[in-house]
Amino acid sequence: MTQDLHASHGSDVSSRRGPDRRTVLRGAALGAASPLIPATAATATAAAASASVGRGRDRAASSVSFRWLGTAGWRIDVDGRTVLFDPYLTRFRTGLFDGGLDSETELETDPVVVDAHIGRPEVVLVSHSHWDHLGDVPYIAKTTGARVIGTETTYHLLVALGVDSGQISVVKGGEVLDIGTLTVEVVPSLHSRNKKCAYFAPGTLNAPPAKVPGTIADLPEGDTLAFRVTAGKHGPSAFLMGASDFSERAVRGLRPDLAMVAVPTATSTTHDYVPRLLSALDAPDVVVPVHWDNFELPLSGSPVIDPAMDLDAFLTQVQQASPATRIVVPDYRTVYDGAMRPTKR
Repeated sequence: MTQDLHASHGSDVSSRRGPDRRTVLRGAALGAASPLIPATAATATAAAASASVGRGRDRAASSVSFRWLGTAGWRIDVDGRTVLFDPYLTRFRTGLFDGGLDSETELETDPVVVDAHIGRPEVVLVSHSHWDHLGDVPYIAKTTGARVIGTETTYHLLVALGVDSGQISVVKGGEVLDIGTLTVEVVPSLHSRNKKCAYFAPGTLNAPPAKVPGTIADLPEGDTLAFRVTAGKHGPSAFLMGASDFSERAVRGLRPDLAMVAVPTATSTTHDYVPRLLSALDAPDVVVPVHWDNFELPLSGSPVIDPAMDLDAFLTQVQQASPATRIVVPDYRTVYDGAMRPTKR
């Protein structure tokens, strides 16, 4: 979970305050032609190369779809194959958005709600083990047979919750995994902290838990991962975050087309979070804010902002740090293509 905690609001375009929020498409500027090549020939060559890349990217983008599952969660479909990231769909009440978190809230999964959104996933990527990321994963793994990729803590918790150990791949960060039509690069990452620089439910597991997890307090963070998922040979690539902090050195050089960025709380203690992240990612084409919604309200409605979040401030920081980046504020009911353009609701 994003510490201090989350927010919600729905809009699938970046223009939120009139012209100053207008979508800005990232453009590529041609450099001066070499004096050894006539200007007309150089321009024609560059235009042809640009068109070729554009056509390839358009085809790749059209074969990919993204669905925001609320919180940090995503469903990614590529050529009939489905990958999930942090799919938390049951969204049961813990008191978090009602005046006080009850850490003894019992874990629950609503099969009807989960089944309506997940398709037939082959792989589930898990950033960390808090309930709003891992809560529905045991049910999904047991009913679909999907492979789960996550930390050692995630492994021990899932096995304790009845998932076959053979379905779980433990990763640490740095792995590059070929899973058919997708390449998954595992990135070591960090969880966000509160105003006291402390983590929510910290701790890792190097062995099975003493008892079967039954409450949200039984699911420690267990270290945090991010992922870069690339579709096919030509992309697009998407950087997926489950919490609003990162390792600057670990993400440098990833250069994703899309960055699904967790929004920090107003009391975040991460220094220059947005400008450092976008600089390290080399100014992605598209930034998609996530983990800002009230994740205890059902997905059947529109996203509602967590009052602890300032989504507008986040969007302003993105525009200031990377003016050419397009911002897409996602909606639960919209299916997006590989360029995060709406395709249908």
